[in-house]
Order: sequence, then C-alpha cells, then structure tokens
Amino acid sequence: MPITSRILEVAAADPDQLAIVGGHTGSPAPDESADSAERARAQRSLTYAELVTDSATLFAAVDALHGAQTDPPNPAPETHGIPITAVSLTSAFETSRIIAGLAGFRAVSATIDPRWPLDHQVGVISTTGIGLVISDSTPLAEALAAAGWTGTVITATDLHSCEAAVDPADTTPPTVREASEPFLMLFSSGTTSNPKAFIKTRQQYRDNVAVSSAHLEPFAGVATLAPGPVSYSLTLYAVVESLATGGSVHVADDFDPFTMGSRITGEAITRIVAVPAVVRAIAEAARRTPARFHGLDLVVTGGANLPASIRSALAEVLPDTRLISYYGAAEIGFIGDSRDGDGTWISIYDTIGVEVRDGSGARLPDGEIGTVWISAAACSDGYVTGTTDAQLRRPDGWATVGDQGRIDNGLLQLAGRAGDIAITGGHKVSLPEVERAFEGFDGEVCAVALPDDGLGSIVALVIEPDSAGHGSEGGTPDSGTPDKATLLDHARAKLAPQFVPRRFYLLDRLPRTVGGKIRRHETVDLVMSGKAQRL
Repeated sequence: MPITSRILEVAAADPDQLAIVGGHTGSPAPDESADSAERARAQRSLTYAELVTDSATLFAAVDALHGAQTDPPNPAPETHGIPITAVSLTSAFETSRIIAGLAGFRAVSATIDPRWPLDHQVGVISTTGIGLVISDSTPLAEALAAAGWTGTVITATDLHSCEAAVDPADTTPPTVREASEPFLMLFSSGTTSNPKAFIKTRQQYRDNVAVSSAHLEPFAGVATLAPGPVSYSLTLYAVVESLATGGSVHVADDFDPFTMGSRITGEAITRIVAVPAVVRAIAEAARRTPARFHGLDLVVTGGANLPASIRSALAEVLPDTRLISYYGAAEIGFIGDSRDGDGTWISIYDTIGVEVRDGSGARLPDGEIGTVWISAAACSDGYVTGTTDAQLRRPDGWATVGDQGRIDNGLLQLAGRAGDIAITGGHKVSLPEVERAFEGFDGEVCAVALPDDGLGSIVALVIEPDSAGHGSEGGTPDSGTPDKATLLDHARAKLAPQFVPRRFYLLDRLPRTVGGKIRRHETVDLVMSGKAQRL
C-alpha cells in the first residue's frame, strides 16, 4: 500500500482530514534558532490536502538546493544515483513534514539523530554521500566544512524561506513512484556498535505496511500518537504507516506526561506507538488523571522483552486499553508480537519465515539457542557500502541482525544479540534473561560475561542504583542497594543454577547509547578496568 497513493486518495476524498499534527515544541534546543522554534510552534498541523500542496513546494526547494551544488557529494551506490536529503532537527513535526513531503518524488530521505556524537554525524554524512542536510546545528555545519564535505547545510528557517520563494506554477505534484526505487536511508540502533546505514525501497516499505496493517491496527482514520524523535525507526515508521493507511499521526518531540493526557482527549487519539519507557510513563500519568486516557484503545511498543511490570501497570489503571509488544528489526521489518507477559515469547506472523541456526548455518533443534534468521519480503538488500562490512542478507534471501533466540512450540523466545550470550562451563546463558530476573529492584542492571580461566566466562551483574539508593563517589552502597546475600538469594529463587551471577558490582552510571540503551561491551570494559565496585 504505497504511502503517496494513499495520501493523494485521502486528499481528494477528504481534504480536511488531519495528516500530521505536532505538539508544542517547548524551549528551543541549544543549537536551534529562535526563528525555527517559533515557526514550528506556529505551524503544528497539516491536512492531507495541505500535505500534498506543501510537498510540491518542498521538493522544488530541495531539488534546487541539490542542483545548485557545483561539486555535489556522490550518493551511495545503493541509491541508484538519487540525491540524499538528511533531516537532523529536534522538531518531530518538521522532520515528519519533510520525510512525508519528499515521499512522492525522486528523492532519498534520511533522519540523523542530532544527539549522535558530532564526529559520527560527520562520518555518516560523508561516507553515505548525503548531499543536503537540514539542520539548525552550527557546530555540525562547521565540522562538515572542516571535513571537506561538499554538500549543503541549511537551517529549517532558511528552508522555509526557499519554499516561500517557489512559484507554485513551477512545481509538479507528488506521484506514485516505481516499486524498486530507493525511498529511505535508515540506520541501525547502535546498541552494540555505531549505527549502520541501509536502504529501504518503496516496495520493501509497502511490504512492511502490509504486515503491520494486518497485526498492529494502523487503520484508516485512526489518530495515532507517536511521541519521540523521528530519527528513531519506531517513530519514523509510525509516521509512514499512519499516512500509508489513511490515518492521522500526532507527533511530539518527547513525551511529557503532563500534556499527553490532554492531547489524547483533545485530539481523540486512540492509538499510541512508543518505546517501553514511554508506556511506563503513560501508566503513571493515567494513574493521576485516568479520565484523560479512557479513550485510548491500543498501545503498540517496539522491541522484545517488555518488562511484565509495565504491562501490569498499564492494565491496572487502563484495563480496557490493549498492549501489543512487537518484535522486529529496522533492516528486516516486523517479525511477530507478544500480547501478554514480558514479551519474551513471540508469535511469528504468518507471512514471516523464522529459523534458529548455529554458527555454521545449520538449523538447530527446538529449544536450542542460536542465531535467529528471518525470511521477509520487507528486508533490505544489505548495508550501505562503506558504513560496515557486516552481512545482512544471504543470496537465498534469509537475513539476520545477530539476534539470538530459540524456537519452542512454534513460538520464538529471544535471548539478546550475539554479545548477549555467555558461555560458562559449557552452558549458554542469556544475559537479558538474567536481567529480567531482577526486574523490580531499584535502579538499572546489566548482566555481563567476564573472562574466567576455569569456566571460560562467568556471569556478573552490574547495578546502577537509583537516585534514592545511590552510594558515594567511591561506590559505597547505602540502604537503598540490596547486599550481595539478598541478590544471591533472589537470583537462586528465579534462575537456573548456571544463570545465577557469581559476582555483583555497583556502577554510578551504566554506559548507554544516545537512545538510552545500555551498552553491554562498554560495561564490561568499566568492570575490567576497576571502575565498578564489587560487592
């Protein structure tokens, strides 16, 4: 179901239906100009008819900016020569407007998280051949110029000025593009390494919409709230699938529990797509003002291993609101979902093939942990040249992002990525499974594998106490942190013997990606360098 054909269809049949709705952007970010922030506040929504008109002038302005370059960067070969436009803005509305607006034209779009380290942003832009960057960050513009990049950086305000200068008579309307044409350049999450770039063709996105439409209910006319940066694949896909199915997508730069309740009521939102941390915040906000959330029918959250406590908290305060935790990978697409418990057992969608294989590629018997391989029509062809040497897809079409898991009774249980499996005394131990056993303890935990001469490796648990239980700078625990005996007793009651951590450590702050995911490998480095306190 192509995004542009549905946009044109709704614009003709119901021109006043809302397509994209933004919220109050709050204070400008440090690198965001006051004019840009004021513009985002002033224009907070587009109907389908306005989106079609807006897209024509937007593409004309973007095309002119690419065309004015005397020495344009060479786009990655995977784009088939189509220039790449990247958006690196804090405004979710503005980012959504640009991505949706360029969808009906010969353009490849990308979203770059402005919170990425500056050198990484420069590296990705230079390596992939992005030619135009829409960003309000002066440091990024200066760093790109210093790196010898020959593309163009333009602020959101200046882009609006370029659009305003376009004569509508000189524009062409959006059209449905060829299925094989590259559409979006996306990036992996960067949980275990720096994000890798990959391309989605229009057909691959259409195939992905077909799967999500069948299972995650982005129906025509439904108002979906998708709070958070559009650089997140979960949020970006919520924008695309809502428009591809004739719904309205309501975006927000971040999740504010004090205003989201009023938005749900005032904007008749019935569906939310958000990360698990936001789902937890929804439950807490609904506990304070439940009446504002009673119209909420469905919450969709991405990523496996949704803590059972989040599902329970939401069900307690909003018993009529359904919660679906889906499993997928941005490179591959939607794979399956879980509708109860902690999301570790996944029901695989009927159009998706799943196998668990060992390191040689041989299929493993049910119950054994190995690498999860997927066969899905929505899968990207591979990673963009120069951004990684990792292989995504084999010639037979099966692909993997390195997730580990097991199949039992037709269900898939996830065990983490390759680096999330410890081999200790000949046993395979899923480190995320160890972490789930400690759900409910104050603070965050990260299970790691440490080298051991006798067993190969041993399991250890690193604890980041919450603010109430934080120790001193030296890591001395106070009454807010359980002692080792308590931790051991809890682990032995919840886990098989080989899964019980042999050591426990305290760390003031666990290392994380910009998206908040804990970096396991860096945690190991901190422990091995003596920067964590052993209990």
